[in-house]
Amino acid sequence: MKNNFRTEKFLLVLSLLLVFISCTVVYSQDEPLEDGVYSAVFTTDSSMFNLCETSEGRGTLTVKNGEMVLHATLSSKNHLHLFLGLAEDAKKEGAELLDPTIDKVVYSDGFADEVHGFDIPVPYLNEDFDLALVGKKGKWYDHKVSVSDPIYVGPLESESTGETFLCDVVLKGGSGKASIESPAVLTETDGEYTAMIIWSSKNYEYMLIDGVQYDPVNTEKNSTFEIPVVLDTEIPVSALTVAMSSPHLIDYTLFFDSGTLVSQK
Repeated sequence: MKNNFRTEKFLLVLSLLLVFISCTVVYSQDEPLEDGVYSAVFTTDSSMFNLCETSEGRGTLTVKNGEMVLHATLSSKNHLHLFLGLAEDAKKEGAELLDPTIDKVVYSDGFADEVHGFDIPVPYLNEDFDLALVGKKGKWYDHKVSVSDPIYVGPLESESTGETFLCDVVLKGGSGKASIESPAVLTETDGEYTAMIIWSSKNYEYMLIDGVQYDPVNTEKNSTFEIPVVLDTEIPVSALTVAMSSPHLIDYTLFFDSGTLVSQK
């Protein structure tokens, strides 16, 4: 009887233990995240490869159409490229290396600095994956990293490509010798317009609007600028020309007539 009791007790304890284990399994893969922007923990296997302290261990995870990309702001500019995979594959011809961004950070003591950031494709959450890196000495290193604990921040930014129009533009000011092409090409995005201004001369080095300098978008032919504009309003602008014996900043006004606006669809 005692042996039977002990056997039954053992089986009961074993069954309870199995139930406990089955209830505490942590699945390595979560359900796919919905499109949006998340804050997520980025973990590496090395103290020499980590996030900037201002990030508090988290990066920005963007999810679109099931694909996940984490922007990680690192602690320095020492890492020149990353590679999703092993170091030996990163060295192969045609390997798709991840280039850095320049991220500006401000530390708790007020010191501002620039460090490297990377947009890292994330194959899955809560599991280690291979991520190789190369430093200034040109040597590749293998690392294991993981992304976890995604917290929803907000929706994806609107990806409006903008609608293109032609619009008559009148230039006033200066000596009257200079002119710009009319109609001009306007692009409308979220209710705001950007105009392509093409001068009759290649001698304009920059334009000023409300104290903001706009440099030319071309290096050949006539000076061309992309500037923000408002319809049916005289817009004061200045343009620096080097056509004279010395550079001159000349004041003009531009007027875009909404009555002439024609869609280029």
